[in-house]
Amino acid sequence: MMSAIVDKLNIPPTDEVARNPNILCVDIGGTLIKAATVNESGTLTSDFITTQTPKPSTPDAIVDLVADVVKTLPTFGRVSVGFPGVVGHQHIRTAPNLGTQQWKEFDLEQVLSQQLRAPVRVLNDAIVYGLGVAKGPGRECVLTFGTGMGCALFVNGTVFFGLELGQHHAIDDCNYDGYIGHAAYLELGLEAWNERAKRVLSSVQALTNVDRLYVGGGNSRRLTFDLPVWASVVPPATGISGGARLWRPEMDQWFRQSRDLMGAAAERR
Repeated sequence: MMSAIVDKLNIPPTDEVARNPNILCVDIGGTLIKAATVNESGTLTSDFITTQTPKPSTPDAIVDLVADVVKTLPTFGRVSVGFPGVVGHQHIRTAPNLGTQQWKEFDLEQVLSQQLRAPVRVLNDAIVYGLGVAKGPGRECVLTFGTGMGCALFVNGTVFFGLELGQHHAIDDCNYDGYIGHAAYLELGLEAWNERAKRVLSSVQALTNVDRLYVGGGNSRRLTFDLPVWASVVPPATGISGGARLWRPEMDQWFRQSRDLMGAAAERR
């Protein structure tokens, strides 16, 4: 099924890929998948495409969907992906809101590189989101309120750590994904959910002691209270534009050599 989709993709040959400055940025969420192309500075060069995350959210279903979506976007030379879970150097480790058992040890970077015929870099979605807004100086935290809750920490805009706070206990046996995620919003309603959001921001600030805290993700637009001076809401485009930074030289340490993947894809053709 995937090979048939690849044959239909309007992807340039390898030499054209290498010269194409566009970066395809994909934000995989438990509820929605968003995609767009940006230039090397992170400025959008296409409209957003937003589509429902397939259920069940298997690797094959999501890879097929991404491969189909890119047919309507401008051509690109590289691909950046934000993924909702722990991402190792070569494999997905966890995917709490997609299904860890079906994603664990899946090599999303390599599979997408083969399908899209371009080098791919995959990193935790909260980190990618934060790369679009964390500029320093000082310590910064990015929280994403969506299907669950993502969290990433930054120092001077570059050094970071993906903190799986969504899986940490918020109260009793309920983790933060369950406490402030979209299911909690639907169950509680706007007012009660906002009371929880206030407590989450205060708790995370007390835990991390950051200078600035940014709130993103689809449910950030539902915040109705006045944020403290150290917190602000950032737009959804941030999650896409941050993908451009995955390809800067200082990020190389987090990824395998993309040229090796590209060479392997070329040999298969």
